[in-house]
Amino acid sequence: MLSVAKIQRRNAWRYYVRGVAFGDGRRPVGQSLKDAQEMAGLPPGVWRGRGLAALGLTAGETVTERQMELLFGEGRHPDADRMERKLLDDGEDPEAARLATVLGQPIEEIEQRKQTPLLGLDFVFRPQASLVVLWALGDERTRRVIERAHERAVAATLEWLEDEVAETRWASGRQRAKAPALVVAAFRHFDNRNGFPLLHEHCLIANRGQRPDGSWYALDTVRVYQHVVAAGTLYTLEMTTEVCEELGLATVPREVTPGLRPVMEIAGVDQDLIDWSATRRRRIEDVLEGITDDYIQKHGRLPSERARHGLAWWAAQETRPDKKTPRPLDQLLAWWRVSALLNFGQRMVDGLLQRCQAAGAAIRARVGPRVDTALAAVDVAAVVYTVRNVFARRHVLAEARRHLLETLRGRALPPRIDSYIADQALKRYGRQLTVPQKSRRTPAPDQLTYTADFAWPVRWWIAGNDGKPPRESSRYERARVASLTLQNAIRAALTAPPAVRDEAPAATASTATASTVTAAATASAVPPDHDRDQAAPHAVDHPGRDAALTPAQRAAAIHAHQQAAMPQEYLEGRTTDPATWVTSPQNLARIAAFTHASEARGRTVEEQADQTKQATQAKQTPAADAGGQQQHHTSQPDQGRGPGRVG
Repeated sequence: MLSVAKIQRRNAWRYYVRGVAFGDGRRPVGQSLKDAQEMAGLPPGVWRGRGLAALGLTAGETVTERQMELLFGEGRHPDADRMERKLLDDGEDPEAARLATVLGQPIEEIEQRKQTPLLGLDFVFRPQASLVVLWALGDERTRRVIERAHERAVAATLEWLEDEVAETRWASGRQRAKAPALVVAAFRHFDNRNGFPLLHEHCLIANRGQRPDGSWYALDTVRVYQHVVAAGTLYTLEMTTEVCEELGLATVPREVTPGLRPVMEIAGVDQDLIDWSATRRRRIEDVLEGITDDYIQKHGRLPSERARHGLAWWAAQETRPDKKTPRPLDQLLAWWRVSALLNFGQRMVDGLLQRCQAAGAAIRARVGPRVDTALAAVDVAAVVYTVRNVFARRHVLAEARRHLLETLRGRALPPRIDSYIADQALKRYGRQLTVPQKSRRTPAPDQLTYTADFAWPVRWWIAGNDGKPPRESSRYERARVASLTLQNAIRAALTAPPAVRDEAPAATASTATASTVTAAATASAVPPDHDRDQAAPHAVDHPGRDAALTPAQRAAAIHAHQQAAMPQEYLEGRTTDPATWVTSPQNLARIAAFTHASEARGRTVEEQADQTKQATQAKQTPAADAGGQQQHHTSQPDQGRGPGRVG
C-alpha cells in the first residue's frame, strides 16, 4: 500500500527532521538528530536512488539533519556547505557561491511569482495488516523475511518509477526529458502513533532530476501522482509474492468496505489479530463510515476511487493522535507479544505461523503458478472499463497487477507479465480516444486515453446489513460481474469448437452457473480477431505447460484453475446473476416494502393531481372541459405507473 504527501513549504523539512526522522515522535529541543536516534534506538535514515551518484553520495549512506535542511528546505545540494566553502576559498563571490549549490531554479524566484515551491514528495510504503501481524508476532526468521521483502519491494518500486515514470520539465511544462535517476531519503518506522505494530517506510523523493547535460530541473510531479496507484500495486505484488514464496503462505481476499475492492491478506491470520494491530485503522474506519454515509445521502451513490481517497484522508486527519515517545524495536516486540498473549492466549500467538502455512498449503495445492493471459486481459479490460469508462495504460497496468495478486494467491509470477497483460488488454479491447494534433506535442504512449466497446452492465440492488436499507451495486461489483460474463463467453467459445464439440459438455456445464449480464455483453465478449487467435495455442504462461492439449482441454483446465484462484469469497451470499441479487429471499421482503412505499407515494401524488385537475375543470365550460380532457389523454400516456394500474 502506498500513500503520498507533499513537502511544500520552506520549513517543511523541520517537520520531517523533528518528527518523521525521529520515528513519528517529537524530538527534544536542542538535541541533535543523530543523538536522539541513538538514545531512542531508532534506525537512521539512508540515501537511495540512482541520482545519488551525480551528488557524490552513496546508497545506504546516513542522512544527516543538515543534508535534509539543505535539500528539502532550501532546494540545494545536500553537501552545499562544503561546496560553498571551497568556492569561497577560491575567491568566488558569496552570492555566486551560494547559487552554484542550488539544484535547479532557486526557490526565491518561485516565491517571487507568488507560488509555493514543491521541494519533494513523501512516499509511504506499508504492507497489508496481516503481514504486519506476522512481522510483529513471528519469530526472528519471519521478521527478517518480511523486512527483506519490504526493502526489495520498495527498491523495485523506486526503480520502476525511475525507468518508466520520472521526467523533468521546464519551459512551464512545455518541454520534458527522461529522468532515470531519483534522490531519495528513506526512514523506516516500526509502529503507528498509538504504539501498535505498523512496519512502514517514508521515502522522501526530492523534486529535482538531472538532465543528460548535467542541469537540474523539477520533476513532472503530475505524472508521478498519476502513477501512484500503479506504483502501490507493484509494491504490494512484489512484497506479498516474496513473503509467500519464502514462508509457504498464500493470500485470501478480505472485504473491508462492502461493495469496494477487497484487500488480499495472508490466509490464516484471524480478523481479531488484524483488528488488534490496526487500532489506528479502526478509528479511521469508524469515522470514515459516517463520512461515507453522509456522502451517499448527499450524492445518492458510493464514492469513486478518487473521492474515497479524499474521504480517507479526511478521516485520518480527524483521528490523528499526538506524537508519541519512540521506543527501540526490541522493547516494542516484547510489549506487542505481551499484549497479544493477554488478548488471545499463547496457543493462538505461538501457532500463528503454522496456521498460516497450513492454510497456505491448502491454497497452493490447488492454485498453480500459471496465468491465462487471454482471460487476464479480458478481466483487466472489463474491470477498468466498468469502473472508469475512460482510462489510460497506467490504470490497466495497476489492474493487471491486482489480477495477478488475486489469481496467483502469492505464487511466483513470470517477469514483466503485468506489462504483457496490460498491453494485450489495450491491444485487444481498448479503443484509443486521444487524437494527436499536428501543432501540438505528440503525447507519450502512457498518456493516451482509451475506452472499450463492451456493453455497460446493468445496475441492481443489494440487501443492506444491520438494518440499513438496500444499496445500489457499486461499479466494482458490476465490473466483477461483467468480467466473469466475458470470461465465461470466451470459455464457451473455446469449449465448443466444431472439431471438438464432443469434448466440451463438462467444461460448459461448469460455467453455466454464471449467467450473463446482458445479451449484448455476451456478444461483445469475443473480440473480432478471436477466430484468428483460436488457431494459435491458448496462451497459458507457466513452466512446463503442455502445448499438445486441445482447446477444449485447455479451457477446462484454465476454468478449474480460475475457479480455484477466485473461489466463492467474491460471491459469498451473491451470484453473478443480477436478477438473483434482486429477488433472493433475503432481499425480497425488504424490496417489497420499498416497492409498497413507493407505490403509496405515487398514489398520493396522483390523487393530488386529480383533485387539482377537477378543480380546474369546474371553472371551465363543458365543451372546453371535453376538449381539454381529450388533449390530456393524448399528450400524457400512462407511463411510469405500476402494473395493473389504470390511467
